[in-house]
Amino acid sequence: MTTGAPEGLLDALDAYEAALAANDLEALDAAFVDAPGTMRGDDRGLLVGHDAISAFRGARGGVQARSLTRVEVRSLADGLALVVSVSEFAAGGQGLQTQLWRRDGDTGTRTGSGTGTPPRWRIEAAHVTGRPKAFDTTIWRAVGDPLVAPTASGPLDGRTVAVKDLYAVPGQPVGAGNPAYLRESPVQATPAAAVAALLDAGASIRGIARTDEFAYNLTGRNEHHGTPPNGAVPTRLPGGSSSGSASAVRLGMAEIGIGTDTAGSVRVPASYQGLWGLRTSHGAVSRQGLLPLAPSFDTVGWLTRSADVLLAALDASTPSVSATASAAASDEPTELLVPAELVDLVEPAVAQAFAAFVAGQDAPIGSVRLTDLGVPPLEDLRELLRLVQAAEAVAAHGAWIDAHPGALSAVVGDRFAAARANDPAATADAVARLDDVRATIRTALADRTLLFPTVPGPAPLIAADTTALERTRTATTAMTSLASVGGLPAVSAPALTVDGAPVGVCLVGGPGTDRALVIRAGRMLQH
Repeated sequence: MTTGAPEGLLDALDAYEAALAANDLEALDAAFVDAPGTMRGDDRGLLVGHDAISAFRGARGGVQARSLTRVEVRSLADGLALVVSVSEFAAGGQGLQTQLWRRDGDTGTRTGSGTGTPPRWRIEAAHVTGRPKAFDTTIWRAVGDPLVAPTASGPLDGRTVAVKDLYAVPGQPVGAGNPAYLRESPVQATPAAAVAALLDAGASIRGIARTDEFAYNLTGRNEHHGTPPNGAVPTRLPGGSSSGSASAVRLGMAEIGIGTDTAGSVRVPASYQGLWGLRTSHGAVSRQGLLPLAPSFDTVGWLTRSADVLLAALDASTPSVSATASAAASDEPTELLVPAELVDLVEPAVAQAFAAFVAGQDAPIGSVRLTDLGVPPLEDLRELLRLVQAAEAVAAHGAWIDAHPGALSAVVGDRFAAARANDPAATADAVARLDDVRATIRTALADRTLLFPTVPGPAPLIAADTTALERTRTATTAMTSLASVGGLPAVSAPALTVDGAPVGVCLVGGPGTDRALVIRAGRMLQH
């Protein structure tokens, strides 16, 4: 330990380390200067403000057992000191903490000593370099260099792929986000068709990425493996169920994340993390080798950091479609309309940002009410999606769940329990109506493209409770259900920033317009 530190500083440092070891949230909150400018940074991002730091810490859980092996202190001014310390972790490895400590009474913060308590040292800024990880197990289930090599050379040469843990990958079992399912899952000999297409185009598989259990969630939380980070805003959830794939791409660990989109599981994490995300036309990409959730809605999709890479993944996976669509995509685009009902669902700040985005476009953009086009009300579409998805999810996984009581997390377990409790008559009616409603939606969107915010608002905070997340899920699926029920392509593009967090804009068009939508979205973001 260093000597010559200002009086009381090392005692404050020891108390902070003890609070970390005990995960004493009250003491940890008190250890930081209670001010909007307080900062904490690590490999997942920068937090600014005492409240943001507190929210992050409350959802993180404790730190691994460690001890300080070296502490260096440099006094910068009276009541201000820089502390750099080295941590030795019980499980091996070292970490480094750099902290700016300030003594109460030397700043105008709310924690000043005017309350009758003696002055104390508190952290005003901190940067943490944690114990090195072989790989982040909240993002990855398996990683290689590469995990699977390309099978041919092509337009994706040199690209790396994060594969959602629902697809067959050679030499690996399918885990579906659940440890019990993974233990019993057989090792796959051949890749899923959508994975094979990327390998044949020259891409390599970097690893198998985490997913919400059986893809039956939209938050990205996973009680078994931890929640993948939101690479755009570390205090917020990553979005699911293609959560690991999205986080890997956002953090630069892979260039393409292959996911699935049933009720928004590509579009939602794309919006939450400021990525490009494409839900393809239903059936456009083979689902062979993909563990199903609800086959009537399940689609292959990708997450990328650019429109060009997204187009490359699409072209590699749908070569015959893309070849014929290339010329059409370069023609004058179809009528672009903002659906009033969808914009009515978003938060006020999102509506304001979206209006500014629309006003900044050169091309004419109209407005429409979907019901005037013959589309059923959004609540009806959401309910139809919920009932059919629930019935198909139980059909796909109910027997396994029955044979493994207690294997599911509470949230996903409750969702499957609710699916079983749905009224059989209402479910049968929804199943019977699906084809007609899908045809109606497709007719309404013939020669039209819809433009609207992808989701109601920025990603929920990590600390949000289950009730708040369910409200967000209900509002979100009301917006995503149009493309899901219609079996339509939808691209989410990173266009908006609200409260310092990304929100996507979504373009939805008729079946087979996948490529045209991505190109058009790219052009719109250039303005």
